[in-house]
Amino acid sequence: MTRATRAIINLSALRHNLSIARRRAPDSRIMAIIKANGYGHGSVTVAQALNEVDAFGVACLDEAITLREAGIAQPIVLLEGAVHAADLNLVRGYQLELVVHHPAQINLLEQDSGRAIPVWLKLDTGMHRLGIPPGQVAEMLQRLGQLETVAQPVRLMTHLANADDRQDNTTSQQLARFDAATADLKLQTSIANSAGILAWPDTHRDWVRPGIMLYGVSPFVDSAAAENELQPVMTLQSELIAVNRQQQGDPIGYGGTYRCPADMPVGVIAIGYGDGYPRHAPTGTPVLVNGKRVPLIGRVSMDMICVDLRDCPEAQIGDPVVLWGDDLPVEEIASQAGTIGYELLCQVTQRVPFDYQHGIN
Repeated sequence: MTRATRAIINLSALRHNLSIARRRAPDSRIMAIIKANGYGHGSVTVAQALNEVDAFGVACLDEAITLREAGIAQPIVLLEGAVHAADLNLVRGYQLELVVHHPAQINLLEQDSGRAIPVWLKLDTGMHRLGIPPGQVAEMLQRLGQLETVAQPVRLMTHLANADDRQDNTTSQQLARFDAATADLKLQTSIANSAGILAWPDTHRDWVRPGIMLYGVSPFVDSAAAENELQPVMTLQSELIAVNRQQQGDPIGYGGTYRCPADMPVGVIAIGYGDGYPRHAPTGTPVLVNGKRVPLIGRVSMDMICVDLRDCPEAQIGDPVVLWGDDLPVEEIASQAGTIGYELLCQVTQRVPFDYQHGIN
């Protein structure tokens, strides 16, 4: 019998979350961000399910090529742009669009020849990661405008650094910098990420770029997905493979970091960091057994975790377990483990089978 651990991907929920983005930014085109293998959900299947969007955004060439070779026809934007001159031939061959965020990338285009490539010029308005300073917009647009290798007109974008905190004024400052630098330019623009779409309507320009919200995870530091009408797309599940009666004082797992405070049933679940469950999830992290919350106890090992079944004494071998997903937000597990939901979704490993469900929403 195969191991029960698997990831259930609810494509109906994915499409529902896209509908939330459309409803919040009805006048904007949508560039769905499906980098990092669709945030761990499978980029090709995600793209096929989101076939009504206007474009897809990925980080790099390999991600874009995977989509094109799977038959995805929408515009695909390389958010990190081109790094080497040889990249430009692939960009043309696969009909991709480039983000230009550094003068060195314009140098590549100036030294290139061939069919014109659609380009987005990225401004650094406060993230201080990628992007040109706002004061250099005119100069860079002039250079790009002189090139036969660049399709005209160029589009403009920036990235929000703190939009996940609705009390932080950084987003307003970034928006002001962007508008000051682009006020006289009649070019298409894109600012809003997931948090921008849901909480900062002034960032809804010609294009919005939903990412984590598509996968049913809240982009905010102070609210859960359900509060934003989002539905979880991934449910990571497994089953009990043992139920043991342990005695008071018995150590559980590697290092014996947990000792049973009383005679108690301890469940063993077929999931571990070898599957992508966070190794640093501490004792007390919630797990659903038969739909009921029970706490993880002891250390997470490669293939197994243990849980306290005192509040679920009827549990038996083979009973279903949910690690995150429906009724147990991945954000909650991430918070317990000192990380974010993005990381947990992206780090589910290859040995976990994915079950795609095409329910009607």
